Amino acid sequence: MREESKIRNIAIIAHVDHGKTTLVDQLLKQSGTFRENENVAERVMDKNDLEREKGITILAKNTSIEYKDFRMNIVDTPGHADFGGEVERIMTMVDGVILVVDAFEGCMPQTRFVLKKALAANLVPIVIINKMDKAFVRPAEVLDEVYDLFIDLDANEEQLDFPVLYAIGVKGICGNDSDLSSKTDLKDLLDQIVQTIPAPKGDRDGSLQAQITLMDYNEYVGKMGICTIKRGSLRVGDAVAIMSRDGAVRQTRVNKLYGFSGLKQVDIEAAAAGDIVAIGGLGEINVGETICDVNQLDPLPFIEIEEPTLEMRFLINNSPFAGKDGEPLTSRKLRERLLKECEADIALQVNDTDSADAFRVAGRGELHLAILIEKMRREGLEFQVSMPQVIYKEIDGVRCEPFEFVTLDIPEAYIGDVMNELNRRHGVMQQMMPRGSETRLEFIVPTRGLVGFRTDFLTLTHGYGIMNATYEDHRPFAGAFSTRDGGVLVAFETGTSTAYGLKAAEERGELFIGAGVDVYEGMVIGEANRKQDVPINVCKTKKLTNTRASGKDDAIQLKGARKMSLEECIAFLAQDEYLEVTPNHLRLRKRFLRLQDRQKYAKYAAE
Repeated sequence: MREESKIRNIAIIAHVDHGKTTLVDQLLKQSGTFRENENVAERVMDKNDLEREKGITILAKNTSIEYKDFRMNIVDTPGHADFGGEVERIMTMVDGVILVVDAFEGCMPQTRFVLKKALAANLVPIVIINKMDKAFVRPAEVLDEVYDLFIDLDANEEQLDFPVLYAIGVKGICGNDSDLSSKTDLKDLLDQIVQTIPAPKGDRDGSLQAQITLMDYNEYVGKMGICTIKRGSLRVGDAVAIMSRDGAVRQTRVNKLYGFSGLKQVDIEAAAAGDIVAIGGLGEINVGETICDVNQLDPLPFIEIEEPTLEMRFLINNSPFAGKDGEPLTSRKLRERLLKECEADIALQVNDTDSADAFRVAGRGELHLAILIEKMRREGLEFQVSMPQVIYKEIDGVRCEPFEFVTLDIPEAYIGDVMNELNRRHGVMQQMMPRGSETRLEFIVPTRGLVGFRTDFLTLTHGYGIMNATYEDHRPFAGAFSTRDGGVLVAFETGTSTAYGLKAAEERGELFIGAGVDVYEGMVIGEANRKQDVPINVCKTKKLTNTRASGKDDAIQLKGARKMSLEECIAFLAQDEYLEVTPNHLRLRKRFLRLQDRQKYAKYAAE
């Protein structure tokens, strides 16, 4: 076991895309983790397919490097606001943080969020001004912003006395000065970690105390809990007590113990306070549970996570095409799968509804819920989801809703359109700041005003705008508004769409499907160019006459269908619609498939 004084536990935190994972890549390379001829992918810590496809970190992950005679346990955290729950629980694992800030963008909404959590946990910070090779960098102004942010978040004197480094993460160079021309490596950062970050302060002779903060899975061992040992020591074969949130206690035995070396887990026989380890053989364990000595039950406080702001209903798939594509879930299996996700993601909440076939799933935002939907979809499962709804609270007898702090960096030509759209969604502008060829707008907007706004924002700014948002607080209800003004085109009968039928539908709106697609009655096949829903038959064919053949559909030219991503489908949903999710298809549909049922429901709702 390594001496406690030779261990450093540190998390890398930042706003999304400010260079955390790239910096970890370079630390791993320069520490000799990889062979010289080893082919190493970019963002090596982002291991799962969704992280690589979306280019963001979704799950917090830990690694370990050796420097001189020190072991540095490093945790890479997500930068997107929807995965803030991952950041919150990591703060209990480490003794210090590296705050990475973009040298041009400066402090962003998630920078504030992650730093607030780090300061509240009394962690020691190191600040890195990253991406010093970008055009129009402004390191002095960004450093002033960082100091202002520390002061605004009530940092104490020790935390305000943070060291500042400058880096080009993608090149793997870092220094104490903004001029990096003479630098060739990250040695200054490693030396600063040794000097600034304190060693763990656990009593190795005391009784065992550790808290599960991350989960892993091994096909031989099964579920494993990853934790920092806070006190005492642990050996393979030890009997331990697991204490859950409700106070229940069960005893088990440690049959596997792993340490970390680079990206690999290595078998170890023993570990002690300050070590980050993966423990196997604990059975059904959950994040937040405490591992104690069987003779001294001493639980750590359960990890407190900010409450979710957005919820959707997950339902069993009851569409006419259920079971054609994947495994349709029964209500029992759907509930089990959702509760299984909650074990690893403590920012997610699942609750029963009045219906046995539907469950309320609450998360931090659209992306948080969309990632869960995509994961389940890739497992070959079929189910349905409803329109996202914000979660209201009663505060002092007043109905309150969640609001978000939004920053938008946009070219000057599009400012008016963006401001008008946010004002329509009850957004209130806080600040406007010119930044070179762009302008930064800061708004406070109701969370429900941001549902579906990202797609509109990219359209309004012709793809040149950058938008970021993070939860601000709950405020009194801001008033009603609509995020979707038009109606939809709804398939009138079940069948296969034809070019002849779609040509007539094209005149009434924008299509989501092309020819040769199986549709069913009540399926949404396009967006109407009028306020009301338009039932339409897209399966009709030409009638056979003595002068005209029923074929020749190939002569009909269609404009082309609008392809909808999962996030766009979720944002498009209305109150009376569901999204049918299968491994190969995303189908928008009406809650009531038959036209007569929809008319009856609309009449009932109006009364």
